Amino acid sequence: MNRTVVKRSADHKVQAFDWGTLTWFASQEIGNSETMTLGRCVIKPGCENPRHSHPNCDEILHVLQGQILHAIENGESVRMATGDTISIPPNIVHNAKNLAKQDAILVICFSSAERKTKGE
Repeated sequence: MNRTVVKRSADHKVQAFDWGTLTWFASQEIGNSETMTLGRCVIKPGCENPRHSHPNCDEILHVLQGQILHAIENGESVRMATGDTISIPPNIVHNAKNLAKQDAILVICFSSAERKTKGE
């Protein structure tokens, strides 16, 4: 893809789960990136997304709002709050739990336009 592509909010792909939502803004499937995936994750209060990994890409997660406990490899967890960012290499099993009484809102970016997920 050697051109600029503008997508409107109606073009976003939304996936709803019992724990929250994933909204995808850019990816190969959406048709506006051949190299990256960009989205927003909303986790409801007290909820968590399933433990999972990404075999084909790095993930960068940035907390826009809220407080989460991000479980990472070897049973470790890290508390994160608004403004915090974590970089997760491929194949690292992880997930996030919302610790607050309001939605946790996260920006998520992947180093592949075809993000693969194991264990979700």
